[in-house]
Amino acid sequence: MKTEDSEKIVHEIAESTDNAEDLVAMMYANAIEEYKRDARIMDYVPLFAAKRVRETLKTRTVTK
Repeated sequence: MKTEDSEKIVHEIAESTDNAEDLVAMMYANAIEEYKRDARIMDYVPLFAAKRVRETLKTRTVTK
């Protein structure tokens, strides 16, 4: 899954949420796999996965 686009997405999420890139990369990869299981159209899978990771990390940050 390590493509230039996914690395850029992971870096941007890590930077904007103040989290480690390793953590974000793991969460992003898991979200991608979950969405791919049921997706019929793969074009939006990275977008939805990134959104899920951002929301999860923001929620986690707020509840600390």
